[in-house]
Amino acid sequence: MRIRFGTILAIAAAALCGCGDKDDSKSEKLVIFHAGSLSVPLREVSAEFMKANPNVEVLAEAAGSRDCARKISDLNRRCDVMASADYTVVENLLMPDHADFNIRLATNEMAIAYTENSKHADKITPKNWTDILLADGVVFGRADPNRDPCGYRSVMTIQLAEKKFARPGLAAEMTGKEGQQIRPKETDLLSLLEAGEIDYLFIYRSVAEQHKLKTLLLGDEVNLKDAKLADLYKTATIRITGKKPGEFITKKGQAMVYSVTIPKNAPNRKAAEAYVAFLLSDKGKAIMEANGQPSPRPAITDGFENLPESLKKFCVRNE
Repeated sequence: MRIRFGTILAIAAAALCGCGDKDDSKSEKLVIFHAGSLSVPLREVSAEFMKANPNVEVLAEAAGSRDCARKISDLNRRCDVMASADYTVVENLLMPDHADFNIRLATNEMAIAYTENSKHADKITPKNWTDILLADGVVFGRADPNRDPCGYRSVMTIQLAEKKFARPGLAAEMTGKEGQQIRPKETDLLSLLEAGEIDYLFIYRSVAEQHKLKTLLLGDEVNLKDAKLADLYKTATIRITGKKPGEFITKKGQAMVYSVTIPKNAPNRKAAEAYVAFLLSDKGKAIMEANGQPSPRPAITDGFENLPESLKKFCVRNE
């Protein structure tokens, strides 16, 4: 069955034609490194893209966004598209040496996921969640701050809760609680939650809802969702590893924004441009939004002057 995706997809498909004559019996490989929290929407985007471009095989590799960036910068691995859960990962770890533009792609918010079998699942509320997570016998999980934005955002969420609930020492008590589970990225903890090995998980709202988990919403004062609360969010800080071994940087809280880029040494640049064009198109953005990740229209871009011409119509310069 053939599916028509409209003008934007036709433009994306046309961009692939510029790659040169191809043997229809062979597939081009389009390699994507992406944040774990983008697994579900990008799987759908890639499926639609490959329907329209049957000569292209999308190979997606999920990891914490900082790990994705270090595959490029430290391990010299090559990919065609890099999609991060935090636009500052690309800004801090890849620009200007490995990427020369950074397109802000989508938004999200922090939440707490749990199941009906989680301890005190029938009692947890937006007002008492800190007490529930600190209760004896309760085990919660969070991502590693040095490897994944969800990790440092989890710590920032806890710091902001300390302010919201006026409970000095709460952040230290919670991040230091014995028995908590920390993994490279938040999606690594989903199986532990579903198996009952942990009771609660700091995670993005979109991921919790995609996996049909019970989701506790935390309020804009702590969920890192609302750009209007920038002054409050930046009071939450955490020290994490920097660009070079032994180097550290201090991250400040801010409303979360995802981003996408094409590395300078992308092996299949024309196909990468076509893929990003589809991702930024109305069809691509509809997929993102259906999966709980609204997209700005148009997309604010750092390094706008370095964008391929095919992408400029979707973007605006970051002033």
